[in-house]
Amino acid sequence: MTDHPPFRIDGPDRPGRWLITCDHATNRVPPEIGPDLGIGPEDMARHIAYDVGALGVSRELGNLLDSPIIHTDFSRLVIDPNRGEDDPTLVMKLYDGTLIPRNRHADDAEVERRLALFHRPYHAAYEALCETRDNVVICAVHSFTPQLKNRPRRPWQVGILSAYDRRFTDPFISALEASKTLQAEAEKIGERLVIGDNEPYDGHLPGDAIDRHALHHGRLNLLIEIRSDLIETAAHQAHWAALLAPILQDTLTETGL
Repeated sequence: MTDHPPFRIDGPDRPGRWLITCDHATNRVPPEIGPDLGIGPEDMARHIAYDVGALGVSRELGNLLDSPIIHTDFSRLVIDPNRGEDDPTLVMKLYDGTLIPRNRHADDAEVERRLALFHRPYHAAYEALCETRDNVVICAVHSFTPQLKNRPRRPWQVGILSAYDRRFTDPFISALEASKTLQAEAEKIGERLVIGDNEPYDGHLPGDAIDRHALHHGRLNLLIEIRSDLIETAAHQAHWAALLAPILQDTLTETGL
């Protein structure tokens, strides 16, 4: 057991259909792991440690959609809650050019300890929230870095990830692409609106959070990735939540799902 819960829930009794999730919410290293992971503050502030800006967007979406939000409170470098228990990237030893010293020698026993302390409690709470709603819609919020080391800059402002259940994904992507508000938002920063469909990476990993809590149960779902340079401040996070919330709700209403 830990003295500090590995997850937090906002508004568990809110009546909305949505469940907003944020798997990579913080860069906190719990004391059970150590004072740090052997990398410096600059690396801990990067996307390798958490999804920059995603928690603020998630909380604002929860407020605007009057729905609960669940988020982790440990770094993805401690153990990645958006990976299945047998995924080889569950405890990352090297990420975007950075070696993680405290993870280099993590053996099976250490991985099991981290699963028990952080990963499994989060997923148990996640599933319990899903089960309180017969018609829950899971909306997972993530962010992606504008550019990986030695890679081209990513052109998408928003990416929508999905697997084979595209009931909500397809109409939502269409609504985003048709949004004049989002088009104007892109023009403000000298870009054209580019919505990624399973970009900047494929949207399905067996055993990941959406696979586990949505696909295996037939629950309506989508995963939103927002480019992190667009949501670095609290004001920008609130702004993007305000852009996305009505499109989410209108799509749900118009599709009758």
